[in-house]
Amino acid sequence: MAMAGGGGLNRSSSRGQLPPQELLDDLCSRFLLNVPKEELESFERILFLLEQAHWFYEDNSVEHNPNLKSLSFKDFTSLMFKSCTALRPYIAHLDDIYKDFNNYKFRVPVSGAIILDDTYERCLLVKGWKAGASWSFPRGKRNKDEEDHTCAVREVLEETGCDVSTLLNLDDYIEVSIGQQKVRLYIITGVKRDTVFAPQTKKEISEISWHRIDDLLPASDDAVSRGVNGMKLYMVAPFLTGLKAWIAAHPPMLYQKSEAPARGTVWKAKNSSSGGAPVENPVARAGSDAQHVDNRPGRSFRNFRFDTASILQSMEASFLRT
Repeated sequence: MAMAGGGGLNRSSSRGQLPPQELLDDLCSRFLLNVPKEELESFERILFLLEQAHWFYEDNSVEHNPNLKSLSFKDFTSLMFKSCTALRPYIAHLDDIYKDFNNYKFRVPVSGAIILDDTYERCLLVKGWKAGASWSFPRGKRNKDEEDHTCAVREVLEETGCDVSTLLNLDDYIEVSIGQQKVRLYIITGVKRDTVFAPQTKKEISEISWHRIDDLLPASDDAVSRGVNGMKLYMVAPFLTGLKAWIAAHPPMLYQKSEAPARGTVWKAKNSSSGGAPVENPVARAGSDAQHVDNRPGRSFRNFRFDTASILQSMEASFLRT
């Protein structure tokens, strides 16, 4: 089934049934027709909404109906542009819209936390869901008009189940720029190593584990993305120098060298692409509930040749017909 502008569906995901038109209409109504007008002022914001619709489709529709095809976000976006009357006129430009959206996502500021144990020898890392995923500190993109520290608390809670709102100090953070993206991580102390962790989102985190900081340091100047234990550290290595400096300037009040193992998995999922076993009673991914749609960041496409005003008018007309 070829898609104009957006390319054909990925042949590697050919098993299963494509979502029926009734389901696509429902997703369009939930995530596009019933949002504030300002959320439809740019294609970037529209694709953020479609991203949430995609999460809902994968986490709910596919999970409850295994006969449905699991789709990549790009394939899902192609289907939605084809099925939604308001978006259909822009199918020919979908490749450009998708490329600009991905470029924009890498400029949205990110916030999170570096959680240290009581000895400051270990930090908590999370591992992504997909096969070959790297480890990182819990973090995520800021929502529209969201403060850095508010984003950090929200993302840590979503990815680890740990509420650090009372432990976060606004002045204790490390900030680096990775490409065009600003990443700010707050340093959190006072979390015990026997704390129970479990993500509150589906299919995002496959493992949560304490790691000895000394084992995370690059093995050599040529291995900045891997530690001495071979771990992938793409989103960890840039913060290690600053973290070591902070620890040197803020030694723990009651320091006692720990003899505990260097690494300790505190939570692991089943059935993830990277292996492991299911989350018990997982909470829906942020954005899965259509009544809690995030106000994702966006900007006006002033240099884009697409008439977003006509999208608004078309969606209003569609809404009146439903």
